[in-house]
Amino acid sequence: MSTPAPVANAPMTDRARNWVALGTIVRREINRILRIWGQTLVPPAITMTLYFLIFGGLIGSKIGDMGGYSYMQFIVPGLVMMSVIQNSYGNISSSFFGAKFGRHIEELLVSPMPNWVILGGYVAGAVLRGLMVGAIVLLIAMFFTRVHIPHPLVTLTTVLLGSTIFSLAGFINAVYAKKFDDVAIVPTFILTPLTYLGGVFYSVTLLPAWAQALTKANPIFYMVNAFRYGLLGTSDVTPWVSYALMLGFVAALTALSLWLLRRGVGLRS
Repeated sequence: MSTPAPVANAPMTDRARNWVALGTIVRREINRILRIWGQTLVPPAITMTLYFLIFGGLIGSKIGDMGGYSYMQFIVPGLVMMSVIQNSYGNISSSFFGAKFGRHIEELLVSPMPNWVILGGYVAGAVLRGLMVGAIVLLIAMFFTRVHIPHPLVTLTTVLLGSTIFSLAGFINAVYAKKFDDVAIVPTFILTPLTYLGGVFYSVTLLPAWAQALTKANPIFYMVNAFRYGLLGTSDVTPWVSYALMLGFVAALTALSLWLLRRGVGLRS
């Protein structure tokens, strides 16, 4: 009796190849985060613990209530969102610039994978780091105050959108950066001031009219308040305005990032 001929493996479709490539980039980014967890996860946990002790405990006891909540409760959403923003931005800016500096980003550019896969892989890795750090900070907050989540869907979608926005912004920073100092300039001179002035530690209603107008020009203000609405049920701005702004930023930054990849700006010498 003759043995049946082996059936040849069906060729992998373009869609399947793209998903494999996307998963590979994401796994590499996750492995990088976990391999150096002492640099990626521990420092923000220590920093936020100090914020809770100093601002929430010592200074907050002198301030009293804010917006109907204890000062400790009030700053929890802002500190969580601040950690998510900073770590999402820092992860992709350092990782992608490192790949560019090491010249192995060129291997991705000449491969058959489309640009959206390259961008999606790096952004997904940065978002995951932001979510991990945010979860750690929220867990730490539970040791200092009671944390309720009256709007869990708002909480989750806000942190995802905010993390995505600053992951894309970090990607753009890494594309244009020519040396490691260029990666640190934006977080130091732009991102940190905008974060501190974005309503993390205070309600905008405490400010004079001209300062309120300046604060409302700060996009981080809307992200912090949308997240505060998800955790506390209160916000200085209507949540749908925050969502419209965040979705607009995601669309614009995604389009710009894909255009930069397609043109090879800062990537091809």
